[in-house]
Amino acid sequence: MEIHGTAAAELRAARLLGRRVGVLEHRFVSIPDLKEARDIEGSRWLSGEEVPATYIPMKNAVFYSMAAAFAEERGSHRLVGGHNLDDRRAFEDTGEAFFSSLEKALLASSPRLRMNGLKIVRPLRDKSKAEVVALAARIRVPLELTWSCHRAGEAHCWRCDGCASRVKAFEGAGVEDPLRAGNG
Repeated sequence: MEIHGTAAAELRAARLLGRRVGVLEHRFVSIPDLKEARDIEGSRWLSGEEVPATYIPMKNAVFYSMAAAFAEERGSHRLVGGHNLDDRRAFEDTGEAFFSSLEKALLASSPRLRMNGLKIVRPLRDKSKAEVVALAARIRVPLELTWSCHRAGEAHCWRCDGCASRVKAFEGAGVEDPLRAGNG
């Protein structure tokens, strides 16, 4: 199945980054029926506020359930998420209440996960995006391989919310973005 749009760029970046850092097994699964809020008619929170365009209903419940299935298969005892403090401010499914309940549900669903003492860990949960960028630079993450753009293409557009957030995070961290170096 050929992937188009933003997902293609995200997958390309994930593959490159995974190879660079030595990921042993990198599985990609297709979930074609999940839609972003911008593709769902009447997307508003109960409060009446607009849902962020990149919100996908129940995304983290789906993704972590799939990760738990993989963990059960492999006998793993940890699921690691990269959600940060800024994510928690925008999306309820990146907060403490969600993950506490999800971990309980996953353990209730699998004797093997219980036996292995499965835990969901989120080491970046109390760090802003700028702090995450600063940490990534300090530990030499190949930031030139990362993807932040919410639009399809071979390169970042530097106009969408994802790109604006990236620029702000790098500036806040005082780190030069290798994708923008020399390009203004």
